[in-house]
Amino acid sequence: MANWQNDVRELRPLIHLLLPLCVHWIAEEMTVSVLVDVTTGALCPGQSTCSQAIYINGVQQTIVGVFKMVVLPLLGQLADEHGRKPLLLLTVSTTIISFGLLAWNNSKEFVYAYYVLRTISYIISQGSIFCIAVAYTADVVSDSKRAAVFSWITGLFSASHVLGNFLARFLPEKYIFMVSIVLLIFCPVYMQLFLMETVEPTLKSNKDSTCLTKSLKVVHKRYESMRDSAILVFSSPTLRSISLVSFFYELGMSGITSVLLYYLKAAFGFDKNQFSEILMMVGIGSIASQMLILPLINPLVGEKIILCIALLASIAYALLYGLAWAAWVPYLGASFGVIYVLVKPAGKAQGFIAGVQSIASLLSPLVMSPLTSWFLSSDAPFNCKGFSIVCASICMVISFCYACLIKPDASSSRDSEDDVETPLLS
Repeated sequence: MANWQNDVRELRPLIHLLLPLCVHWIAEEMTVSVLVDVTTGALCPGQSTCSQAIYINGVQQTIVGVFKMVVLPLLGQLADEHGRKPLLLLTVSTTIISFGLLAWNNSKEFVYAYYVLRTISYIISQGSIFCIAVAYTADVVSDSKRAAVFSWITGLFSASHVLGNFLARFLPEKYIFMVSIVLLIFCPVYMQLFLMETVEPTLKSNKDSTCLTKSLKVVHKRYESMRDSAILVFSSPTLRSISLVSFFYELGMSGITSVLLYYLKAAFGFDKNQFSEILMMVGIGSIASQMLILPLINPLVGEKIILCIALLASIAYALLYGLAWAAWVPYLGASFGVIYVLVKPAGKAQGFIAGVQSIASLLSPLVMSPLTSWFLSSDAPFNCKGFSIVCASICMVISFCYACLIKPDASSSRDSEDDVETPLLS
């Protein structure tokens, strides 16, 4: 009880950061379930299946994955040089215009414009908001309390997603984007008024340094960091196995995520209400597993057993969706979110593993988008609308096989304890 109170006390200096961030995450999440209906209605009027929307989403995910590898470390360096606050203001503001277009008009032209602006927004903000927020937290929280505070931030992130889906479930569709925009505008305004800067901007002696030069330096530094991490990974059988587990798991799961809502709409006629309910179930399961299940079972069975159980749950999750024979089966699949969210990388090579996951994430739509469109169309070779999701489950089976081969060693565990914060702050 005393530890819990101490952790909450450590959050007090962060209230002006966490409040607008939670509002931002709520505002973004509440649009996820309605976007499928809006984009399908604009690009494929009167149809429940829209191959065009599936392809555009896949292309968007791949483009964002490629550019984010350069933009994310660049924004991190800019945050170190010019302060956390300006970069937070930039990243939380990027979504406002793209959602504003859909609030104004849902026509095909506006949806195309939305996709262009949203892709740029994702490149700038996806992942970077959380990383800069973690760096801000590291500036104001003592070393001994950082891990606990980072856990609280992750919990708030999950809770914000649940609340966003809850609002989407009960708000009429025509009001969702307007409410989201109001909340999104609140975030930078609040930060500008109340958030204190924690970094003194550095004055560079070389004023001729261009953005291109700075980007190239960041890319080179990123390359060297990834190379050193790769050497570490390939020299350790345990870390090599963990990298393969993460790659195949992300290859399958990111592919499922990119097409799942469009598949459910085509197969069962789901709308934003059912989407919100399923996403809420996964979010609540995530919170329950991280706060209750993991702390209880980790001391009893160890990390390897937890990883294998979580991977088996992810396989069941994928198969239940892909082979769903009734509208209630996806809800059963979503219930496995309580377990499968426990799949996570850990240890000294976490930065490299995150890079491996990014590569898998940008590759998966290249296969999943055309495969999903094909089996949702009338030209499918046989009747299995979720065949692409069944194929994605094969990646998770491969991931599970590699997980069973992991043999934890003492050095990896020690590195994990010593460097738990390194990937978050790099």
